[in-house]
Amino acid sequence: MIDRRSWIPAVVLVACFAATLALKPKEVMAQAKPIKLVNVFPESFGDWKLDKSLAPVEIDPSLQALLNTVYNDTLSRTYINSRGEHIMLSVAYGGDQSSDSTQVHRPEFCYVGQGFTISTPDDTIFNLPDRSVSLRKLVARQGPRNEPISYWVTVGETSTLPGLGRKLTQLQYGLTGKVPDGMLVRVSSIDEDVSHAAQLQKQFITDMYQAISPVYRSRVFGANKQE
Repeated sequence: MIDRRSWIPAVVLVACFAATLALKPKEVMAQAKPIKLVNVFPESFGDWKLDKSLAPVEIDPSLQALLNTVYNDTLSRTYINSRGEHIMLSVAYGGDQSSDSTQVHRPEFCYVGQGFTISTPDDTIFNLPDRSVSLRKLVARQGPRNEPISYWVTVGETSTLPGLGRKLTQLQYGLTGKVPDGMLVRVSSIDEDVSHAAQLQKQFITDMYQAISPVYRSRVFGANKQE
């Protein structure tokens, strides 16, 4: 007589294999909904327009070559308002945000790699008119240059931050059979007054949100409910 208990390991193995196949990501969001950053972010909006006199931090060529293997598209611009105040915008878009090896890199690493010192990050929730963004604030300093920074990360259509939150979001998308894309949006300014910089950056982000087409808003800011 055949001992049915001997079937159990084989049955479990087959079940696990079937579950793995069922959960294997089948939809690549970057292919289903292709995106081009220059078509997403307006060159002028509200009281802001492009100004080429002040550029974002230049990235070392060797580091840029590495980043090019991770990112599908990048965008760097400097804006100026009617009061002569500048805001620098840098965006990195990655078509595969499903793992640690493919996800966008934290600005902290890029700035430290360029010789800046970085303050302790301050994480907060920034409410926009109909959604909330997980925002990280920090200050980068090198010699006389003091650069307050605000940035956030999206995985698919979820706003999150590097760390456990991003990992859980990656897992959630994987369980639904999707390979999420995503982006890192960084806003910064040269300002010794960190409080003033924070308010100016929040106004810039709000103005930019209003100007970006509703078609792209969840990709740029996430679709998180307002808190």
